[in-house]
Amino acid sequence: MNIFDLVLINPIYDILIAFYQALNFVHIPGSLGFAIILMTVLVRLIVWPLTSAQLKSAKKMADLKPHMDKLKAEHGHDKVRHQQELSKLYKEHGVNPLTGCLPLIIQIPIFIALYNVLSQIVQFDKVDFLDTINGHLLSVLHINKIPDPYFLGINLAYKPDSWQQHGILLLSIPIITGVLQLVQSKMMAPPKSNLPKKEGQREDTMSSVQSQMTYLMPLMIAFFSYGFPVGLSLYWNTFTIIGIIQQYLIAGPGPFNKYLPKRLQK
Repeated sequence: MNIFDLVLINPIYDILIAFYQALNFVHIPGSLGFAIILMTVLVRLIVWPLTSAQLKSAKKMADLKPHMDKLKAEHGHDKVRHQQELSKLYKEHGVNPLTGCLPLIIQIPIFIALYNVLSQIVQFDKVDFLDTINGHLLSVLHINKIPDPYFLGINLAYKPDSWQQHGILLLSIPIITGVLQLVQSKMMAPPKSNLPKKEGQREDTMSSVQSQMTYLMPLMIAFFSYGFPVGLSLYWNTFTIIGIIQQYLIAGPGPFNKYLPKRLQK
């Protein structure tokens, strides 16, 4: 057994199956689907401090954008002086641009482990399904039959690209996935540069690329969701919804602020 399985894969399996067995014990319909949701919420709460640090760092950088634009306009022609003034600005406001990267890097192995677990847990048609799952579990959590694959009337192993065989309702899943990802992407998008056209030409190019990615990433994720099992999309959408809530609490709703009731605006 490798260290990755021991530290991440197996504990995630244990948590997921523990939730499933508890829900199944009290006869909750769609126990596996709800177990995936509960496990996703738990993991999201565990990485909440890391994500918060990342979002707070991004918010500080966004708040400094007008000052950074001013420095670019004043000292953009002198790279050394510009970098010195930029470093001074960061120091004055207690900002470290690298702070937001470390939490993201730490979370990557967790996301990979989650993907691996959820990819296997919905492969109900595999001959060695039970052996594979039980091989990752503590002995007290071993299961002796394949879980009910249905959640809210949809088989978690179905893929939206098989909608012609299993129903057109499956097509709503990649659409929902794409819309949720678009909302989060728009909320996280950095503010536009206020530099004059000449000085801000490079920034305009970068802003244009970022703007394209705001729409391109949701389209890509929706496309992946079209070919992934519903169980994976259930995890991803739960993860995204909690991410939207966290983004709102820490940095606000961004461009959606004007559409919210006044009591929810920030």
